[in-house]
Amino acid sequence: MINVIVEFSKYIILSLMVVYTFYCFVLVWRSDENVKRSSLWKQVLLIFFMDSTAFVVLYLKSRDIRIILFYAVMMAYFISIQLLYHLFYKRASYLMLNHMCMLLSIGFIMLCRLDLSSAIRQLQIAAASSAVSLIVPVIIRKMKFLRLLTWFYAGIGVLLLGAVLVLARTSYGAKLSLLGIQPSEVIKITFVFFMAALLYRNNSFKRVAAGSVVAALHVGILVVSRDLGSALIFFVTYLVMIYVSTRKVRYIALGLAAGAGASVVAYHLFGHVRQRVSAWRDPMAVYENEGYQIVQSLFAIGTGGWFGMGLFQGAPEKIPIVKNDFIFSAICEELGGIFAICLILVCMNFFLMICSISLQIKNPFYKLIALGLGTEYAFQVFLTIGGVTKFIPLTGITLPLVSYGGTSVMSTIIMLAIIQGLYILREDEDEEIERLRKEAEKRAEERRGEAGEGQI
Repeated sequence: MINVIVEFSKYIILSLMVVYTFYCFVLVWRSDENVKRSSLWKQVLLIFFMDSTAFVVLYLKSRDIRIILFYAVMMAYFISIQLLYHLFYKRASYLMLNHMCMLLSIGFIMLCRLDLSSAIRQLQIAAASSAVSLIVPVIIRKMKFLRLLTWFYAGIGVLLLGAVLVLARTSYGAKLSLLGIQPSEVIKITFVFFMAALLYRNNSFKRVAAGSVVAALHVGILVVSRDLGSALIFFVTYLVMIYVSTRKVRYIALGLAAGAGASVVAYHLFGHVRQRVSAWRDPMAVYENEGYQIVQSLFAIGTGGWFGMGLFQGAPEKIPIVKNDFIFSAICEELGGIFAICLILVCMNFFLMICSISLQIKNPFYKLIALGLGTEYAFQVFLTIGGVTKFIPLTGITLPLVSYGGTSVMSTIIMLAIIQGLYILREDEDEEIERLRKEAEKRAEERRGEAGEGQI
């Protein structure tokens, strides 16, 4: 009987995910506020039903009472974050909030399937980060001096990355964390603030050169630390922000040429780079060693097919580091290829929303921040999914809000809170423009009235 429930549940979960994804794009196409409000609440209900279905299956298969307790605490967390945003930030983007809850839900489901203790830890970090993030939109709106801290952002980034290089222990071939924290995740935010503060008023060659030196220090330290995924994210973000602020194609061309040259040098200098390229080119040839992870990942994706095996019906635990770097493969195996495609579409919708916010903000400093954070998010998703599907070499990057990773989850939630603050700022700008327009119309009407009285 339980196997029948598990088999039936995967179609329910898939259907709910497909409908949720459909509403993502309905909210973009429709302009009617009542339709949007209704669609947003339907998304919340879809998340609730998906979580409920999944956790019933998780409990029936594991018979672990902690699953029920985890589900209760998780739902309390989601309800709290929804209510607090609706209470304190009535102008916030609730679609973005729903996306955050959906991606966290998928992560919690898969982590409870793979390792309940990791899921508990992830929920604790998410709850604490969300509590802190509630004040972030206020900080973005009120603290105008943030644009003046240009070299503070640069200094703290280089200092923390240097500390990791010198003091951190090597884990999985790279120096990533210090005292249980991965500073590169936090520095992604400070790096974007640095580039925005440097370029929003003055994008001269001197400024671009200064930004290039600081970016090279960030990327160089990460490469020496063998954190290649983070190095790529910093590099691409730097290129995008430079191009958008200057609109000069030659900077992109020079940056890509420098990046290509650095890649060749890194290939010849670092053995782990050669290993990853070898595993990417022909993983079966090195299956016993560096190709084992990617082969197991591809097996999992292929085994799942379009509709998945169902929760607890696959074997994702055979993939090393599955809860961190290869959680997308586990999702494909047990929830199916269609579910995974919907997940990618939700991430794409997330990125398009951030781009829309960036385009609509008038202040160039905040515009660059939104664009930089959006680029980091989108490229991190690309590196993760591209790596586990053998589209690109593996980089050891987590899938934001889905994979297990304390610092990654914390920095992503804070990043989204910053974007929420920018979304609210955009609403404030629209209100101010409307107020000035009405005042101008009123003054023009008064002048016409005075002119008419003068003629009489």
